[in-house]
Amino acid sequence: MTPDVLFQSLWNDYIQRLCPSAEQVHHLLQEDEPLINDHIALRTFNVAPLGIATLAQPFLDAGYKPCGDYEFESKKLVAKHFEHPDPKQPKVFISELKVNECSDELQEIVAKLVAQVDSNKLSGPDFLYGGRLWDLSFADYQVLAKESEYASWLAAHGYGANHFTVSVNQINAFSEVKDVNDHLRESGFSINEFGGEVKGSPEVLLEQSSTMADKVPVQFTEGSEIVPGGFYEFAKRYPMSNGDLYPGFVAASADKIFESTNG
Repeated sequence: MTPDVLFQSLWNDYIQRLCPSAEQVHHLLQEDEPLINDHIALRTFNVAPLGIATLAQPFLDAGYKPCGDYEFESKKLVAKHFEHPDPKQPKVFISELKVNECSDELQEIVAKLVAQVDSNKLSGPDFLYGGRLWDLSFADYQVLAKESEYASWLAAHGYGANHFTVSVNQINAFSEVKDVNDHLRESGFSINEFGGEVKGSPEVLLEQSSTMADKVPVQFTEGSEIVPGGFYEFAKRYPMSNGDLYPGFVAASADKIFESTNG
């Protein structure tokens, strides 16, 4: 599968199931040229067969290469990012929860979920935008949410893009991330202000911001409930000493972007 087809499938799932408001944001920022997607983010558990390597494989098959490694100690997460030789293709940021470092209660719930996974469904790219591979009770969702918002989000939604990201570098109408935030606020969107509304700085070569996650319906075994879904991110990259834009991520900033899905 080509990167273009893969990302179109991820986008379609994202705007239908996880972040319907992204389409409106897209239209608000769209200019003459198609918006450049800086990166997407995916979440998973570090439990076989669902670790980072499994989610990365369809991207590796499409020509991507592993680049940076990241750790988020307080959230018990590790992550990798992947890049394509064609710099116009989006970067991919995949994180996983270190389930073995969480409480026994969380581990037991995750084990119940993973036990339902048909590993045959993981052999192609379709599962990346296929949603949940398990049934989940709202009671278990609430237990997970008390300990790890990340775990409850992943348990509720399964696989799909947690967020897409607009490249602010491309936008002519706004040169600063804060200007994008202000424009979206005026249109009724809530901006993630955890750690400040703009995460990062020119000094670390990357600035980021994001909307707060949409609230979307999810089917649990007891019935449908409204829970936080996906969000839309905005990134401005600064040139390195060689003149190329910085291609990586800043862990301290990404840590605060994770808060976009807090209820």
